[in-house]
Amino acid sequence: MRLRAHGRAAVTAPIQRGTIPLRLPAFIREHTEQIISEWETFARTLETEAAMDTAALRDHAKEMLTVVADDLDRPQTVRQQADKAQGKRDAPAAGRPTAAQQHGAGRALSGFTVEQMVSEFRALRASVLHLWQRECGEANAEDLDDLTRFNESIDQAISESITTYAHGVRQSRDRFLAVLGHDLRTPIGAIMMSTKFLLDLGDMQDPHLSLVSQMHNSARRMNRLVGDLLELTRTRMGDTIPITRASIDAGKLLDDVGEEMSASHPTHRIEIRKSGDLRGMWDCERLMQALINLVSNAVHHGAADRPIMITATGDAEEVVITVHNEGAPIAADQMDHLFDAMKELPPGGVRDRRHLGLGLYIVDRIVAAHEGRIEVTSSAAAGTTFTVHLPRTA
Repeated sequence: MRLRAHGRAAVTAPIQRGTIPLRLPAFIREHTEQIISEWETFARTLETEAAMDTAALRDHAKEMLTVVADDLDRPQTVRQQADKAQGKRDAPAAGRPTAAQQHGAGRALSGFTVEQMVSEFRALRASVLHLWQRECGEANAEDLDDLTRFNESIDQAISESITTYAHGVRQSRDRFLAVLGHDLRTPIGAIMMSTKFLLDLGDMQDPHLSLVSQMHNSARRMNRLVGDLLELTRTRMGDTIPITRASIDAGKLLDDVGEEMSASHPTHRIEIRKSGDLRGMWDCERLMQALINLVSNAVHHGAADRPIMITATGDAEEVVITVHNEGAPIAADQMDHLFDAMKELPPGGVRDRRHLGLGLYIVDRIVAAHEGRIEVTSSAAAGTTFTVHLPRTA
C-alpha cells in the first residue's frame, strides 16, 4: 500500500534514495532543511504587511520538526495518545513555551488570520508526507504507525498554536480598548466641563439652552460608555473591579440615579419605592454605575409608555434592589448569556447598534465585587425584573 500525500506539487530538488528507506523520524531529521525550504516558500504566499521574519519562521519550523521526530522515537501509551489528540502535552522545561506556541503568538502579532496559520501546518504536513513518500515507496505496518503518530503530533502543534494565537488576539484587542478608552476620557471630560460651565451661567435661552443641555447629557452618556470599556479591559486582563467601601444610604443613591436618568431620558417615567433600613458598606460610585446601567437597560428595552420601577428593601442581612420594566421579554435562549461581555447576536437577531452589550456585564462584575448576586426574570405578562442582593457588609 502506497502513501498518498495531499497538498502541493512536488518540489524540484530530487531526494537521493538509499538502499533501505528511512523511517519517518530519521527522514525528518535528515531532510529538515529541504522540508523547511518548501514550507518557507508556501508561507511567503501568506505574508501580511507585518509578516514574521524569516529567521523566526525557520526556528519555529526546525524546532517543531525536531519535537515531532523525537516524539515518534519514544514509546507511547494509550493515555498519552488520547492526551495528544486533545492538544495536551507535558509542561515545557522551565516553563518555556513550545515552538508551536511561539509560532501562534508570532502569527497573532504579525496580523495573520487563524485560517492562514492553520494552512501553514497543512503545508508542513503535506511537505513531509510528499517527500517521505518519494523516499519510502511501499509502506509497511511500522511506517503506518509512524504516519498515525506524525499526524497526532501535527494536530497537537496546531492545537497549541491556535490556543496561543487566540490568547494573543484577545490581549491585543483588550490593550487597544484600554488605550482607546483612556484617550477618549480627556476630550469627553472637556466637553462635559465646558457645557456644565455654560449651563451654570444661567443666561442662555432656547434654543441654545436646549442644545447645550443635550450636548452635556450626551457627553455624560459617552463618559459612561468609556467607563464600561475600561472596566471590560480591566476584568479581561485578569483584574477585578476595585471597590472602596464606605457607609452609604442606598435610598439616597436611588434618588440620585432617578434624577440623573430622568434628566437624560425626560420622556420616560421613573418611579422609586423604598422601605426598611437601606444603609450599608458599599462603594457609592461603583454602585451608582451599576444601577445606572440597569436603568439604562430598562429604558432602551422597555415599553416607552410604561414606567420603570426601582425598588429598594432592607432587612437584617442585606438590601435588595430591583429594576423593573414592561415590554418585550428577554428571549429564553439569551438568558444564560445575559451577563457575558460583548455577547454574540442570536441567529437572525438584531441588537441596538448604539450599545456594545457591556452594561449588564459591568453590573454583574460590580455586584460580584460587593459579594452580592444578581438575578433576572422576564415574561410577557410580568415584564422584566433585575434583582440585586447586596450584603450590608463584606
